[in-house]
Amino acid sequence: MPVQYDWIVFDADDTLFHFDDLAGLQRVFSQCGQSFSEQDYRRYKEVNQPLWVAYQNGELSADALKRIRFEPWEASLGLSAAEINSAFLQAMVTVCQPLTGARELLSALQGRAQLGIITNGFSDLQQARLQHNGFDSLFSMLVISELVGVAKPDPKIFDHAKALMAHPDDKRVLMVGDNPHTDILGGQRAGFDTCWLNHHGQSCPQGVAPSLMVSNLAELQGVLLV
Repeated sequence: MPVQYDWIVFDADDTLFHFDDLAGLQRVFSQCGQSFSEQDYRRYKEVNQPLWVAYQNGELSADALKRIRFEPWEASLGLSAAEINSAFLQAMVTVCQPLTGARELLSALQGRAQLGIITNGFSDLQQARLQHNGFDSLFSMLVISELVGVAKPDPKIFDHAKALMAHPDDKRVLMVGDNPHTDILGGQRAGFDTCWLNHHGQSCPQGVAPSLMVSNLAELQGVLLV
């Protein structure tokens, strides 16, 4: 039987895939004959996280983000920031494994709704990771912020997705994501029903009102396929 939605659109990182950037960074540094400690990781996050906020707010380009976050390690690794970023994305293709229940959910939804992805990630990682896990044929739409030029929650990325979906009834689209601001608020403003994948039982931020809230993908499968 079909589900109540014509389209189910997913975020990628920490919604379909575990984004283990620490493991990816450790792999890159190991390939260069160096270690990457928890202290190094904290330093990286102090640089990287504000850059992502600026990127999502439209204040920083994708190319600038990819370069700036690795500039502190150019001298120690003997590589340019662009080379470090490229090695990191290549490592993440294999490091980022599907979340528990992702493969089962996507398989169960085949033929019952069209599936899409709207991600604030980078094209080199997103497309290769889908192929690596055999997911690329499951999705009718893949929207990547780097290619669109704007990031969630900017309405323009959702407008772009709507055009690719041939402008469906907004209420027949479900946006699923782990980030209440980029995924849920962005989907909400687009007119979609939304499902917050709330892994850690957090309180809902002010102004964010998901249509559904689940703690894992198996729970979502049970809700959709009743």
